[in-house]
Amino acid sequence: MKVAVFSSKPYDKTYLDAANIGDKPHRLVYFEDSLTQNTVDLSKGYGAVCVFVNDIVDGPLIKRLHENGVKLIVLRCTGFNNVDINAANSYGIRVVRVTVYSPYAVAEYTVAMILTLNRKTHRAFNRVRDGNFSLNNLIGFDLHGKTVGVIGTGKIGVIFSKIMMGFGCRVLAYDPFPNKELVEKGVEYRSLDELYTESDIITLKCPLTPETYHIIDREAMKKMKNTVMLINSSRGGLIDAPALVEALKNREIGYLGIDVYEQEESLFYHDLSDEIIEDDVLTRLIAFPNVLVTSHQAFFTDTALNNIAETTIQNITDFEEGNKLVNEVKH
Repeated sequence: MKVAVFSSKPYDKTYLDAANIGDKPHRLVYFEDSLTQNTVDLSKGYGAVCVFVNDIVDGPLIKRLHENGVKLIVLRCTGFNNVDINAANSYGIRVVRVTVYSPYAVAEYTVAMILTLNRKTHRAFNRVRDGNFSLNNLIGFDLHGKTVGVIGTGKIGVIFSKIMMGFGCRVLAYDPFPNKELVEKGVEYRSLDELYTESDIITLKCPLTPETYHIIDREAMKKMKNTVMLINSSRGGLIDAPALVEALKNREIGYLGIDVYEQEESLFYHDLSDEIIEDDVLTRLIAFPNVLVTSHQAFFTDTALNNIAETTIQNITDFEEGNKLVNEVKH
C-alpha cells in the first residue's frame, strides 16, 4: 500500500522502515511537513496517510483527503483528539491508532520530571559547567511521605502510581472507573476537589476529551496547595495555560513540569533556536525558574518507537488485506 507519512523525522523513517518488512512491504513516502490544508494535496495518489499528534485532521481536511482518494488515516500515537472521527466516518475513511506503545516510558518520564524539578539537577548541571559549585537555592524535598494525586488511572496511571508507592508516597487517584488492583495496593480514590486540596504533587494521566478539556483551570489551581508540583505529560489541552501564568506569578503553584502544551503544534518537534518565538504564554512559562518545559518527548524510548512502528505497519497491513482493524477508532 502507498502511504504518505507526514510530520516525519529521521527516527520515524528508521523505525518504520525497519518494521516494514515481509514479502509485500508497503511503499512509505516521508514528508517533513505537517498535514494541513496547504500540504494535503501531497496525499493525492496515496491510499493512506500516516500522521502524528500535532497534525490537526479536522473536517475540512478530511473532505480534501476523501477527494484525493485516501481511504485510511493511520495515527502513530495513542491519542486521537486531533482527528474529527465523525467526519472520517461520514466520508468512509477508516481511522486506526497505536493503542499501547510503552506506558512505562511515559510513567518513568513523569518521575524524571518530578525529580528534576524537586532536586534541581538541570540547574545544578548548568552551574557546574560554568564552574559554579554553590548549593544555594538548590534545596529539594524528600518524596517519601508526600501525597501524590493521579488524575486518570489507565495503563500509564497505574504504572506511575506503583512507582510512586515505591518511593513511599501516599497516592490519591481520580478516575470514573477505579482500578481494583490499585485499591488493593492502597491507592485512595477521591473526588477531584479532595485530590486538588490534599496533594503535594499532581499529575495528569488522562486522555483529552470534551469532558477533560481544561480540567485544570484557574478555579482548580486555587484549590491546590501553593507549594504544589503540577506535572502534565498527557495532552496540553488538559490545562488552561494562561491560567498557569497567573497562578505562577501569584506564587500559587510551587513547581510546574509540562511535556505538552495546548498550542504546541507549530512549536514542538521544530528547531526554532534562531527564531523569535511569538507564543507569549509559552515564552512566559519558560522564563519562570520553577518551571520545566520539554517538547512532548515522554514517549521517546527505543521500546516505544519500535512498538509504534510495528503496530502502525500492522494496522496498514490489516486494512490492505481486509482483516479486522483491532485498533480502529470509530467514535
